Amino acid sequence: MKSLRSAFAIVLLAAACTRTPSPTPTVAAAAPASTNIIFVEPDPPAASIVPNATTDAIDATRSGSDIYAAFEDGLAEPGCEDGASTRWRAHYANATQRLANARDDAMPLFGYVVDAMRAENLPTEYALIPFVESRYHPEARSDGGPAGLWQMIALTARRQGVSIRNGYDGRLSPVESTRAAVRYLKLLDRTFAGNWRLVAMAYNAGEGAVLGAIRRSGHGVRDADAGALTGLSPITLAYARKLQALSCLLQEAHARAAWQDAIDRPVPLLVDVRLPAGSGSLDAWATRHGLDANALRRMNPAFPRGVLGGRIPDLLTPAIAATGKPPVRAFLPRTAPVVRDNGWSRRVHVVVAGESLADIAHRNGLSTRALATRNGLEADDTVRPGMVLDIGRE
Repeated sequence: MKSLRSAFAIVLLAAACTRTPSPTPTVAAAAPASTNIIFVEPDPPAASIVPNATTDAIDATRSGSDIYAAFEDGLAEPGCEDGASTRWRAHYANATQRLANARDDAMPLFGYVVDAMRAENLPTEYALIPFVESRYHPEARSDGGPAGLWQMIALTARRQGVSIRNGYDGRLSPVESTRAAVRYLKLLDRTFAGNWRLVAMAYNAGEGAVLGAIRRSGHGVRDADAGALTGLSPITLAYARKLQALSCLLQEAHARAAWQDAIDRPVPLLVDVRLPAGSGSLDAWATRHGLDANALRRMNPAFPRGVLGGRIPDLLTPAIAATGKPPVRAFLPRTAPVVRDNGWSRRVHVVVAGESLADIAHRNGLSTRALATRNGLEADDTVRPGMVLDIGRE
């Protein structure tokens, strides 16, 4: 099967917004130095937008068009050759239909994984792997033992730090399994000098098998031709072509106005939430936050019958604006909108090494002074990697 590692991925923030934004500038928050997960403290919610007395949360969404744009921007190999991978295009033709279907979980999960890849500067071709492995069904199990979105076998999963024990299988957690996948893909990306096709093949067969095939070819990693390698299984040799076919399907679908219209809809923004001990059941937690309990169970099949048990779980959940909760943990893309119920968006930017206030302001159509003031900074202040800057409304 496939080895696998992870880090984890998607988007963003839990913060309630009032109908009239506060004039007080938002202070940029620095991420903990030991992690690439950004902690964003929620703002106090306005009472007028809390749905009812038993609910202290509202859903956050973004457009499916934004998810597709992030995917396309992150491709290592954009564009398609006519007639390329015809067999696999036909095999995966329903992927675009599922992303266009508002009742399907595929688009929110795809957005979550795309965000994870972008956050680690990995090619978004890798976000198509769950289509190949599980068709983006987090509960998927195979006869040979692999399970979850990324179809890890138990031995590999444990090696990548995924918890498997009586009553809990972390391979069925999109949070744990995606962390493992991203971690492993980063390792493979370094091993194979950023050649996404070799990485895809190694994900399927293991890096040892692909490195052996490269040695037999008489080439090095940097000049190896993935399509000319020998001694690998037909499934492994076809793996990169499958991802290329899926990429082409999505790009070609996006050229059609009907598909563009279908994905240009509000899509739940999924985040990783660390629940406090004693949270009870998924159903109780969903009711408390005004979320669909059935949808929450579908997103978190690692918890049979919705029972959380004695562990402190990480849940995949729609982003919520909450009060009195621990910070929501989310992978943030470089700049991302969070659409609130009252119809406006607030964007934030996560600073990376080498950026300055002036760089970020210019890319977002702001003056350096305006961006600094919005975040309680001076125009000549130095920003640090991991700081979260408020870009403002869209």
